[in-house]
Amino acid sequence: MKTYAGKRQGYAVSVTVDGRRLNPRFDLWNHSPSGFEWGYGGSGPAQLALAILADHCHDDERALNFYQRFKWAVIVELPHRSWTLTTEGIERILDSLREPVLEAVT
Repeated sequence: MKTYAGKRQGYAVSVTVDGRRLNPRFDLWNHSPSGFEWGYGGSGPAQLALAILADHCHDDERALNFYQRFKWAVIVELPHRSWTLTTEGIERILDSLREPVLEAVT
């Protein structure tokens, strides 16, 4: 099981996976050259969501398909100062994001 952790010290943020720096995966999409962020719905949170899912899924296409939904479901809600996510928690969230959306018929 992996543990992803984010920490804020002043204006600087760091994100690790099992104690090592998380790769931002700019090769997949460069949302935020200035780095990761969380707690709102901008470009830094999008980069964080993509990086976490790319590392977690080991499948770039799957990460690209889910990272925006993951950003809105998880990353925007992370506490300002510090947080942790586990692989088990991420899988539960991905399972919930896969559920079909039913449209109302009028």
